[in-house]
Amino acid sequence: MAAAASSLLAAAASSSSRAAISARRPRAASAAAAAAASIPSSSRSSFTPLRASPATAHRSRVVASAAPAMQPPAVSRVSTVVDVDLGDRSYPIYIGPGLLDEPDLLQRHVIGKRVLVVTNTTVAPLYLEKVTWALTHQNPNVSVESVILPDGEKYKDMDTLMKVFDKAVESRLDRRCTFVALGGGVIGDMCGFAAAAFLRGVNFIQIPTTLMAQVDSSVGGKTGINHPLGKNLIGAFYQPQCVLIDTETLNTLPDRELASGVAEVVKYGLIRDAPFFEWQEKNMAAILAREPSALTYAIKRSCENKAEVVAQDEKESGLRATLNLGHTFGHAIETGLGYGEWLHGEAVAAGTVMAADMSYRLGWIDESIKKRTFDILDQAKLPVTPPKGMTVEKFKNIMAVDKKVADGLLRLILLKGPLGGCVFTGEYDRKALDETLRAFCDN
Repeated sequence: MAAAASSLLAAAASSSSRAAISARRPRAASAAAAAAASIPSSSRSSFTPLRASPATAHRSRVVASAAPAMQPPAVSRVSTVVDVDLGDRSYPIYIGPGLLDEPDLLQRHVIGKRVLVVTNTTVAPLYLEKVTWALTHQNPNVSVESVILPDGEKYKDMDTLMKVFDKAVESRLDRRCTFVALGGGVIGDMCGFAAAAFLRGVNFIQIPTTLMAQVDSSVGGKTGINHPLGKNLIGAFYQPQCVLIDTETLNTLPDRELASGVAEVVKYGLIRDAPFFEWQEKNMAAILAREPSALTYAIKRSCENKAEVVAQDEKESGLRATLNLGHTFGHAIETGLGYGEWLHGEAVAAGTVMAADMSYRLGWIDESIKKRTFDILDQAKLPVTPPKGMTVEKFKNIMAVDKKVADGLLRLILLKGPLGGCVFTGEYDRKALDETLRAFCDN
């Protein structure tokens, strides 16, 4: 039965890339139209548009020139809107440059008159003032509080989370308040979890400022904190009111953080969107060079893939688990090293190479897919092997408490079949796992 379920998941993961993101949309755009709508005609020659991708619907907006600071632009600069279709809990993902200069985008999703912005010591000096302005511009009835947390994965814990609750209680916020997550994945996860728990649930908005958060963690409602024995073991599924992705925030992102986000972009191509993977192989240099058209397309297509999966499997009963390719190995690296020593995407990159290696040892993929996985992550300047000190036993001990363990059985996401195919299964030869761990680890 488990084998049959794994096959069904593989088929679903492959076929779902052809599904429309939202059933409420009037029509689905062709692949060429989808690419053309997201890629400005003035894009540089080094950027190669995707010419064959699964048909997905999206909404387009007029792209206007930059507006003076702290003044709304005359025309919206939203270039793409991706809908996450969850019935009466559906919400939009706005993507475009300069969106923090458009107060209406945020204000339309604020519930009540009180707002708490949760951010960190790195992002606050860059964007807190602008976000506060966007929330209050010509909207004097709204008051904004903020809490500035220390920056880093090592602070994604209960003690730091309590600072959010302390600020909310001290400010006497009520159930009609709105929390706003301004930062990367750690801030988004913690703010979302705080919103899910405070007064048993208040509204929140995601404003991701890292590539990792923009293409993955801000979408889908996974929130939570780490436990000393395992990553993201404490949390809740809790959806935001909207996700606002201002692509210009990536201009202040360090190169290492940008590369970390690329690991999640690569994942979508490997597990469900072969044309997107092939586009990445041609355009990785443009992404790393921060060419706006390439970055915007990578974000848009990643969000479309994530939205399609979440719409079908919000609570990760099967299909959504495939989005965790490389994460079981990667989370073990993060936990084993100490949170924050490696960035999440760096650990996932090494874990993805390990998952591809194991898939090849099982005979589920051919050697070319294994090599292409290694090559594209290496091209992105990401780690392709675990760090020194990660032994076979350390991997096994940490993986034993992974969230995907069921009835004592470690289930993994592995590649299977042609490029774009994968399975979520506990039925595999344990010798292959042992061989992969021995090949990559200090013993």
